[in-house]
Amino acid sequence: MPPRSEEFQTRYSYADYLTWPEAERWEIIDGVAYNMTPAPSPRHQEVLGELFRQFANWLSGKECKVYMAPFDVRLTEPNLPDHLINQVVQPDLAVICDPAKVDERGCMGSPDLVVEVISPATAKKDLSIKLGLYEKAGVKEYWVVNPHDKTVMIFKLKQNQYGKPVVYSTPDQISVELLDGLTILLEPVFA
Repeated sequence: MPPRSEEFQTRYSYADYLTWPEAERWEIIDGVAYNMTPAPSPRHQEVLGELFRQFANWLSGKECKVYMAPFDVRLTEPNLPDHLINQVVQPDLAVICDPAKVDERGCMGSPDLVVEVISPATAKKDLSIKLGLYEKAGVKEYWVVNPHDKTVMIFKLKQNQYGKPVVYSTPDQISVELLDGLTILLEPVFA
């Protein structure tokens, strides 16, 4: 288990990450290790489960696939050695349309769409640090889901930048631009 890198200014890589206990969930952003405890709440899991169900059902038999945490996403160039990778995240959901990015350890490169279900403990990181990280990495759509407010903020990459998010709430339906034909129903997500 890594020490709190904020205290020691230690930088970690994916090679370090692979040595940490599997029972613990960590992310590394710009070499800084972030512990992902506490465990997600039942409400978080219900919202995430319904989103995953809707994406997975629609994507069944298609080239794009959806993956649910824990699923390592190494936001780096292909074939970079583990000790040089300093961006490893576990988004709640990741939609990946390039099968070459998926290997036995997760995803190497940017997913097409990422969903984070926020909680009071993760909101700041998800809306600042991860927002900038996903933008820089070229994630085409970044969804921030707030179970408490029953809202979904969608950031879309245009000219390598996220503009202002489009905000949806119940009873809205979200037409997923990247996956032509998929509509996410928010009523069951927040039921």
